[in-house]
Amino acid sequence: MNYPNGKKGRSPSPGKKRPQSKPDFSNRGMTLEEDINQTNKAYLELNRAVIHKKPTPVQIVNVDFPKRSAAVIKEAYFKQASTTDYNGIYKGRYIDFEAKETKNKTSFPLANVHQHQIDHMKQVCEHGGICFLIIRFSTLGETYFLEAEKLFPYWERQKDGGRKSIPYQEIVTKGYIISLKYHIRVDYLHVLDDLYF
Repeated sequence: MNYPNGKKGRSPSPGKKRPQSKPDFSNRGMTLEEDINQTNKAYLELNRAVIHKKPTPVQIVNVDFPKRSAAVIKEAYFKQASTTDYNGIYKGRYIDFEAKETKNKTSFPLANVHQHQIDHMKQVCEHGGICFLIIRFSTLGETYFLEAEKLFPYWERQKDGGRKSIPYQEIVTKGYIISLKYHIRVDYLHVLDDLYF
């Protein structure tokens, strides 16, 4: 192969295999969060909504100062269980939601959600806020919007000894698919407009 600068590419010696690069798993599980962060940034720039990721409350216990200009946190603990991932305001309504990603193709495991998050979502709904889940089936490349009120019966059923997941087909039926776009990756405001405004 010849490169555009005129130099010839080297072909591997016969019998030698090219070294395989190791897959990079450093950002695995972060793609939905990154897409939503990019979406929220676009909403803010377009003055459509003000929605941010909530910081996780952390108590720093031990810090090392190897230099004056650098500090290294050596020990820290979560102060309390966090509630949901995102909150903000859209068209005068409080918005609060959790983003979850699963590799499961047939169902959404309820183990991805915690009791304190359910309690928080119920309080938000009781006070007139809009609360929901954004669920990505990463293996299928599909992202869904599921209203919190539709999540609660599955949670109660599981607590009563029932199934510990929501079947994929029920999320397809009861949720709303969010098509990925270029500028606004996960345009969930489009679903909110159809449901609430």
